[in-house]
Amino acid sequence: MADGGFTAAVERETSAIWDKVKERVSPLEWRVHAPLIAEINALKRERNAVILAHNYMTPEIFHGVGDFVGDSLGLAREAAACDAAVIVQAGVLFMAETSKVLAPDKTVLIPDLRAGCSLASSITAADVRLIRQRHPTLPIVAYVNTTAEVKAEVDICCTSANAVQVVEHAAREWGVDTVILLPDEHLSRNVAAQTRVRILAWKGACEVHQRFDAQDVRDMRAAYPDAEILAHPECPADVLAEADFAGSTAAMADHVARKGVGQVVLLTECSMADNLMASAPGVQFLKPCNLCPHMKRITLEGIRDCLVTGRHEVTVDPGVAERARLAVQRMIDLPTPPQGRGYARERLGAAVDLLWA
Repeated sequence: MADGGFTAAVERETSAIWDKVKERVSPLEWRVHAPLIAEINALKRERNAVILAHNYMTPEIFHGVGDFVGDSLGLAREAAACDAAVIVQAGVLFMAETSKVLAPDKTVLIPDLRAGCSLASSITAADVRLIRQRHPTLPIVAYVNTTAEVKAEVDICCTSANAVQVVEHAAREWGVDTVILLPDEHLSRNVAAQTRVRILAWKGACEVHQRFDAQDVRDMRAAYPDAEILAHPECPADVLAEADFAGSTAAMADHVARKGVGQVVLLTECSMADNLMASAPGVQFLKPCNLCPHMKRITLEGIRDCLVTGRHEVTVDPGVAERARLAVQRMIDLPTPPQGRGYARERLGAAVDLLWA
Protein backbone atom coordinates (compact mmCIF):
# COMPACT_ATOMS: atom_id res chain seq x y z
CA MET A 1 0.00 0.00 0.00
CA ALA A 2 2.87 2.37 0.80
CA ASP A 3 4.02 2.17 -2.87
CA GLY A 4 0.69 3.65 -3.89
CA GLY A 5 1.51 6.83 -2.04
CA PHE A 6 -0.79 9.30 -0.41
CA THR A 7 -4.02 8.39 -2.19
CA ALA A 8 -7.46 9.74 -1.47
CA ALA A 9 -8.33 6.43 0.19
CA VAL A 10 -5.29 6.63 2.47
CA GLU A 11 -6.12 10.24 3.32
CA ARG A 12 -9.67 9.25 4.35
CA GLU A 13 -8.49 6.24 6.33
CA THR A 14 -5.93 8.20 8.32
CA SER A 15 -7.78 11.51 8.73
CA ALA A 16 -8.62 10.93 12.42
CA ILE A 17 -4.97 10.21 13.16
CA TRP A 18 -3.89 13.33 11.28
CA ASP A 19 -6.14 15.41 13.53
CA LYS A 20 -4.18 14.13 16.54
CA VAL A 21 -0.68 14.71 15.19
CA LYS A 22 -0.93 17.75 12.92
CA GLU A 23 0.51 20.07 15.57
CA ARG A 24 3.74 18.05 15.61
CA VAL A 25 3.91 16.49 12.12
CA SER A 26 4.19 18.64 9.01
CA PRO A 27 1.89 18.06 6.00
CA LEU A 28 4.89 16.99 3.92
CA GLU A 29 5.90 14.41 6.53
CA TRP A 30 2.31 13.20 6.77
CA ARG A 31 2.20 12.37 3.07
CA VAL A 32 5.05 9.92 3.76
CA HIS A 33 3.73 8.59 7.08
CA ALA A 34 0.06 8.06 6.21
CA PRO A 35 0.53 5.29 3.59
CA LEU A 36 2.81 3.41 6.00
CA ILE A 37 0.30 3.78 8.83
CA ALA A 38 -2.50 2.43 6.64
CA GLU A 39 -0.32 -0.48 5.53
CA ILE A 40 0.76 -1.33 9.08
CA ASN A 41 -2.80 -1.28 10.40
CA ALA A 42 -3.85 -3.66 7.63
CA LEU A 43 -0.90 -5.96 8.37
CA LYS A 44 -1.85 -6.08 12.05
CA ARG A 45 -5.26 -7.43 11.15
CA GLU A 46 -3.76 -10.01 8.79
CA ARG A 47 -1.14 -11.19 11.29
CA ASN A 48 -3.29 -11.02 14.45
CA ALA A 49 -0.72 -8.60 15.82
CA VAL A 50 -0.73 -5.75 18.31
CA ILE A 51 1.75 -2.93 18.72
CA LEU A 52 2.81 -1.86 22.20
CA ALA A 53 3.97 1.75 21.90
CA HIS A 54 5.89 3.45 24.68
CA ASN A 55 5.25 7.08 25.58
CA TYR A 56 8.58 8.01 23.98
CA MET A 57 7.60 6.89 20.49
CA THR A 58 7.20 9.58 17.85
CA PRO A 59 3.62 10.83 17.32
CA GLU A 60 3.05 9.02 14.04
CA ILE A 61 3.84 5.70 15.79
CA PHE A 62 2.18 6.48 19.12
CA HIS A 63 -1.10 7.75 17.65
CA GLY A 64 -0.92 6.10 14.25
CA VAL A 65 -0.28 2.41 14.92
CA GLY A 66 -0.05 1.88 18.69
CA ASP A 67 -2.77 -0.47 19.98
CA PHE A 68 -1.66 -0.10 23.59
CA VAL A 69 0.30 2.97 24.65
CA GLY A 70 1.79 3.99 27.96
CA ASP A 71 4.70 3.54 30.33
CA SER A 72 6.70 0.38 31.03
CA LEU A 73 4.29 -0.86 33.70
CA GLY A 74 1.23 -0.38 31.53
CA LEU A 75 2.82 -2.10 28.54
CA ALA A 76 4.01 -5.01 30.70
CA ARG A 77 0.45 -5.54 31.90
CA GLU A 78 -0.87 -5.43 28.33
CA ALA A 79 1.75 -7.93 27.12
CA ALA A 80 0.60 -10.37 29.79
CA ALA A 81 -3.11 -9.87 29.08
CA CYS A 82 -3.47 -9.47 25.32
CA ASP A 83 -4.68 -12.37 23.17
CA ALA A 84 -2.85 -11.47 19.93
CA ALA A 85 -0.53 -14.02 18.33
CA VAL A 86 2.16 -11.42 17.59
CA ILE A 87 3.43 -8.54 19.72
CA VAL A 88 5.46 -5.78 18.09
CA GLN A 89 7.36 -3.78 20.68
CA ALA A 90 7.58 -0.14 19.69
CA GLY A 91 10.11 0.57 22.38
CA VAL A 92 13.53 -0.72 23.36
CA LEU A 93 14.92 -4.21 23.65
CA PHE A 94 14.44 -4.76 27.38
CA MET A 95 10.73 -4.03 26.90
CA ALA A 96 10.50 -6.65 24.14
CA GLU A 97 12.26 -9.15 26.41
CA THR A 98 9.77 -8.38 29.17
CA SER A 99 6.90 -9.00 26.77
CA LYS A 100 8.41 -12.36 25.79
CA VAL A 101 8.94 -13.29 29.43
CA LEU A 102 5.29 -12.55 30.21
CA ALA A 103 3.91 -14.01 26.98
CA PRO A 104 6.20 -16.96 26.15
CA ASP A 105 3.75 -18.50 23.67
CA LYS A 106 3.49 -15.34 21.59
CA THR A 107 5.83 -14.18 18.85
CA VAL A 108 7.52 -10.96 19.98
CA LEU A 109 9.13 -8.73 17.36
CA ILE A 110 11.20 -5.57 17.65
CA PRO A 111 11.82 -3.40 14.58
CA ASP A 112 15.49 -2.73 15.40
CA LEU A 113 17.74 -4.87 17.61
CA ARG A 114 20.00 -1.86 18.18
CA ALA A 115 17.29 -0.15 20.25
CA GLY A 116 19.07 -0.59 23.56
CA CYS A 117 19.14 1.29 26.86
CA SER A 118 21.96 2.83 28.86
CA LEU A 119 20.38 1.59 32.09
CA ALA A 120 19.99 -1.97 30.86
CA SER A 121 23.62 -2.05 29.74
CA SER A 122 24.92 -0.67 33.04
CA ILE A 123 24.55 -3.95 34.97
CA THR A 124 24.90 -7.65 34.21
CA ALA A 125 23.58 -10.86 35.73
CA ALA A 126 27.10 -11.54 37.05
CA ASP A 127 27.02 -8.19 38.88
CA VAL A 128 23.76 -9.16 40.55
CA ARG A 129 25.09 -12.56 41.59
CA LEU A 130 28.08 -10.86 43.22
CA ILE A 131 25.77 -8.44 45.03
CA ARG A 132 23.71 -11.41 46.25
CA GLN A 133 26.85 -13.07 47.63
CA ARG A 134 27.77 -9.93 49.54
CA HIS A 135 24.23 -9.18 50.82
CA PRO A 136 22.51 -12.56 51.04
CA THR A 137 19.73 -11.48 53.40
CA LEU A 138 18.54 -8.40 51.51
CA PRO A 139 15.86 -8.34 48.81
CA ILE A 140 16.99 -7.14 45.39
CA VAL A 141 14.64 -4.98 43.35
CA ALA A 142 15.39 -4.42 39.66
CA TYR A 143 14.02 -1.57 37.61
CA VAL A 144 12.32 -2.93 34.48
CA ASN A 145 15.02 -1.15 32.46
CA THR A 146 17.17 -4.28 32.74
CA THR A 147 17.83 -7.37 30.66
CA ALA A 148 15.94 -10.62 31.17
CA GLU A 149 19.15 -12.15 32.54
CA VAL A 150 19.30 -9.50 35.26
CA LYS A 151 15.60 -9.87 36.07
CA ALA A 152 16.18 -13.60 36.50
CA GLU A 153 18.65 -12.90 39.33
CA VAL A 154 16.50 -10.54 41.40
CA ASP A 155 13.51 -10.93 43.71
CA ILE A 156 11.05 -8.45 42.23
CA CYS A 157 10.91 -5.76 39.55
CA CYS A 158 9.61 -2.20 39.63
CA THR A 159 8.94 0.73 37.34
CA SER A 160 9.28 4.43 38.09
CA ALA A 161 5.52 4.45 38.69
CA ASN A 162 5.59 1.88 41.49
CA ALA A 163 9.20 1.89 42.74
CA VAL A 164 8.35 3.29 46.18
CA GLN A 165 5.51 0.79 46.56
CA VAL A 166 7.73 -2.14 45.54
CA VAL A 167 10.63 -1.14 47.80
CA GLU A 168 8.33 -0.85 50.81
CA HIS A 169 6.65 -4.15 49.93
CA ALA A 170 10.03 -5.89 49.71
CA ALA A 171 11.13 -4.47 53.06
CA ARG A 172 7.94 -5.77 54.73
CA GLU A 173 8.01 -9.18 53.04
CA TRP A 174 11.66 -9.82 53.91
CA GLY A 175 11.42 -8.22 57.34
CA VAL A 176 14.34 -5.85 56.73
CA ASP A 177 14.97 -2.12 56.82
CA THR A 178 17.31 -2.11 53.79
CA VAL A 179 16.55 -2.94 50.15
CA ILE A 180 18.85 -3.13 47.13
CA LEU A 181 17.48 -1.15 44.15
CA LEU A 182 19.15 -1.58 40.75
CA PRO A 183 20.44 -0.11 38.48
CA ASP A 184 19.45 3.61 38.39
CA GLU A 185 21.31 5.70 40.95
CA HIS A 186 19.03 8.70 40.47
CA LEU A 187 15.81 6.72 40.76
CA SER A 188 17.22 5.12 43.92
CA ARG A 189 17.93 8.50 45.48
CA ASN A 190 14.51 9.82 44.56
CA VAL A 191 12.78 6.72 45.91
CA ALA A 192 14.77 6.98 49.15
CA ALA A 193 13.43 10.49 49.60
CA GLN A 194 9.89 9.07 49.75
CA THR A 195 10.41 6.22 52.21
CA ARG A 196 12.03 5.28 55.51
CA VAL A 197 13.57 2.21 53.87
CA ARG A 198 17.35 2.39 53.49
CA ILE A 199 18.47 1.74 49.91
CA LEU A 200 21.63 0.29 48.44
CA ALA A 201 22.06 1.68 44.94
CA TRP A 202 23.97 0.83 41.78
CA LYS A 203 25.75 3.39 39.59
CA GLY A 204 23.57 3.33 36.50
CA ALA A 205 21.79 6.22 34.81
CA CYS A 206 19.54 7.04 31.88
CA GLU A 207 21.59 8.98 29.35
CA VAL A 208 18.53 11.10 28.52
CA HIS A 209 17.46 12.12 32.01
CA GLN A 210 20.83 12.57 33.68
CA ARG A 211 21.63 15.38 31.22
CA PHE A 212 19.15 17.62 33.02
CA ASP A 213 20.40 19.61 35.99
CA ALA A 214 18.98 22.06 38.52
CA GLN A 215 20.19 25.03 36.48
CA ASP A 216 18.00 23.88 33.60
CA VAL A 217 14.99 24.13 35.90
CA ARG A 218 15.98 27.57 37.16
CA ASP A 219 16.59 28.84 33.62
CA MET A 220 13.20 27.60 32.42
CA ARG A 221 11.47 29.08 35.44
CA ALA A 222 13.11 32.45 34.77
CA ALA A 223 12.11 32.34 31.11
CA TYR A 224 8.57 31.04 31.73
CA PRO A 225 7.49 32.03 35.26
CA ASP A 226 3.91 30.78 34.76
CA ALA A 227 4.92 27.32 33.53
CA GLU A 228 4.66 24.18 35.62
CA ILE A 229 7.82 22.07 35.49
CA LEU A 230 7.45 18.28 35.60
CA ALA A 231 10.42 15.92 35.94
CA HIS A 232 10.92 12.19 35.55
CA PRO A 233 12.41 10.42 38.63
CA GLU A 234 15.34 9.18 36.53
CA CYS A 235 16.56 12.81 36.67
CA PRO A 236 19.11 13.77 39.35
CA ALA A 237 17.65 14.52 42.78
CA ASP A 238 18.42 18.26 42.59
CA VAL A 239 16.23 18.46 39.48
CA LEU A 240 13.28 16.92 41.31
CA ALA A 241 13.86 19.28 44.24
CA GLU A 242 13.52 22.29 41.89
CA ALA A 243 10.59 20.92 39.86
CA ASP A 244 6.91 21.42 40.66
CA PHE A 245 5.99 17.77 40.14
CA ALA A 246 7.89 14.54 39.57
CA GLY A 247 6.59 11.18 38.44
CA SER A 248 6.57 8.45 35.84
CA THR A 249 5.48 9.21 32.29
CA ALA A 250 1.99 7.98 33.17
CA ALA A 251 1.89 10.16 36.28
CA MET A 252 3.04 13.21 34.31
CA ALA A 253 0.38 12.61 31.67
CA ASP A 254 -2.32 12.28 34.32
CA HIS A 255 -1.08 15.39 36.13
CA VAL A 256 -1.30 17.47 32.95
CA ALA A 257 -4.78 16.14 32.19
CA ARG A 258 -6.10 16.76 35.70
CA LYS A 259 -4.67 20.23 36.24
CA GLY A 260 -5.14 21.58 32.74
CA VAL A 261 -2.25 24.00 33.26
CA GLY A 262 -1.52 26.55 30.53
CA GLN A 263 2.23 26.04 30.12
CA VAL A 264 4.22 22.91 30.90
CA VAL A 265 7.87 21.94 30.79
CA LEU A 266 8.46 18.18 30.70
CA LEU A 267 11.97 17.18 31.76
CA THR A 268 11.99 13.86 29.94
CA GLU A 269 12.24 12.46 26.39
CA CYS A 270 11.01 14.87 23.70
CA SER A 271 8.26 12.73 22.19
CA MET A 272 6.39 12.66 25.49
CA ALA A 273 5.29 16.27 24.99
CA ASP A 274 4.49 15.67 21.33
CA ASN A 275 2.17 12.79 22.22
CA LEU A 276 0.40 14.60 25.05
CA MET A 277 -0.63 17.47 22.81
CA ALA A 278 -3.49 15.44 21.34
CA SER A 279 -5.08 14.86 24.75
CA ALA A 280 -4.24 18.30 26.15
CA PRO A 281 -4.96 20.74 23.31
CA GLY A 282 -5.09 23.77 25.59
CA VAL A 283 -1.62 23.20 27.03
CA GLN A 284 1.52 24.81 25.64
CA PHE A 285 4.46 22.44 25.96
CA LEU A 286 7.80 24.21 26.26
CA LYS A 287 11.32 22.91 25.75
CA PRO A 288 13.85 21.71 26.91
CA CYS A 289 13.73 18.01 26.34
CA ASN A 290 16.23 15.38 25.26
CA LEU A 291 15.98 12.77 22.53
CA CYS A 292 16.59 9.10 23.29
CA PRO A 293 18.73 7.77 20.41
CA HIS A 294 17.59 4.21 21.14
CA MET A 295 13.85 4.94 21.05
CA LYS A 296 14.33 6.86 17.82
CA ARG A 297 15.63 3.74 16.08
CA ILE A 298 12.01 2.56 15.98
CA THR A 299 10.37 3.85 12.80
CA LEU A 300 7.22 3.20 10.82
CA GLU A 301 9.35 1.58 8.11
CA GLY A 302 10.90 -0.76 10.65
CA ILE A 303 7.52 -1.70 12.12
CA ARG A 304 6.13 -2.41 8.64
CA ASP A 305 9.17 -4.51 7.70
CA CYS A 306 9.05 -6.65 10.84
CA LEU A 307 5.35 -7.39 10.26
CA VAL A 308 6.07 -8.36 6.63
CA THR A 309 9.21 -10.44 7.26
CA GLY A 310 8.83 -11.61 10.87
CA ARG A 311 12.13 -10.06 11.89
CA HIS A 312 13.54 -9.39 14.44
CA GLU A 313 12.08 -12.05 16.74
CA VAL A 314 13.00 -11.69 20.40
CA THR A 315 13.75 -14.89 22.28
CA VAL A 316 14.68 -15.54 25.90
CA ASP A 317 16.24 -18.74 27.23
CA PRO A 318 13.38 -20.70 28.87
CA GLY A 319 15.23 -21.12 32.16
CA VAL A 320 16.05 -17.42 32.31
CA ALA A 321 12.50 -16.52 31.30
CA GLU A 322 10.96 -18.64 34.04
CA ARG A 323 12.99 -16.94 36.77
CA ALA A 324 12.56 -13.48 35.27
CA ARG A 325 8.81 -14.05 34.98
CA LEU A 326 8.58 -14.62 38.72
CA ALA A 327 10.22 -11.27 39.45
CA VAL A 328 8.05 -9.40 36.95
CA GLN A 329 4.87 -11.18 38.01
CA ARG A 330 5.48 -10.29 41.65
CA MET A 331 5.44 -6.65 40.55
CA ILE A 332 2.32 -7.03 38.40
CA ASP A 333 0.47 -8.81 41.21
CA LEU A 334 0.82 -5.78 43.48
CA PRO A 335 -2.09 -3.33 43.50
CA THR A 336 -1.89 -0.70 40.77
CA PRO A 337 -0.38 2.53 42.18
CA PRO A 338 -2.84 5.41 42.65
CA GLN A 339 -3.44 7.13 39.33
CA GLY A 340 -1.23 10.16 38.90
CA ARG A 341 0.80 9.59 42.06
CA GLY A 342 4.05 11.51 41.87
CA TYR A 343 7.17 11.94 43.95
CA ALA A 344 6.61 14.43 46.77
CA ARG A 345 9.05 17.31 47.08
CA GLU A 346 9.24 16.84 50.85
CA ARG A 347 12.14 14.51 51.57
CA LEU A 348 12.05 11.93 54.36
CA GLY A 349 15.80 11.62 54.35
CA ALA A 350 16.27 7.84 54.15
CA ALA A 351 19.84 6.69 53.58
CA VAL A 352 21.27 5.73 50.20
CA ASP A 353 24.49 3.74 50.24
CA LEU A 354 26.41 3.03 47.07
CA LEU A 355 27.22 -0.56 46.18
CA TRP A 356 30.23 0.46 44.11
CA ALA A 357 31.87 2.58 46.85
